[in-house]
Amino acid sequence: QVQLVESGGGLVQPGGSLRLSCAASGIIFSTYAMGWYRQAPGKQRELVAFITTGGSTNYADSVKGRFTISRDNGRNAVYLQMNSLKYEDTAVYYCRLGLTAYWGQGTQVTVSS
Repeated sequence: QVQLVESGGGLVQPGGSLRLSCAASGIIFSTYAMGWYRQAPGKQRELVAFITTGGSTNYADSVKGRFTISRDNGRNAVYLQMNSLKYEDTAVYYCRLGLTAYWGQGTQVTVSS
């Protein structure tokens, strides 16, 4: 049974940092690309960052230079380091198994002063 569990969200001031984690189980993690997505209130879910099995990454233009996606195949985990957070980064953040239908439950990130 595939399971993805996010953690690390919370309330942070503008300019602050958070690190999100997504722990995967029920799969051979190293064989899957992984993605982080977010959905703000009233908006569609959007891709934030993606990492391939080989470690290649790509990012939404809005987060380039501020966010970093990484993976640890030994821990079956993918991470999203978020720096220089802005109000507009406020959203529920989800991890997704490649381009499959498997998503985590989401973790709330709120950027507010």
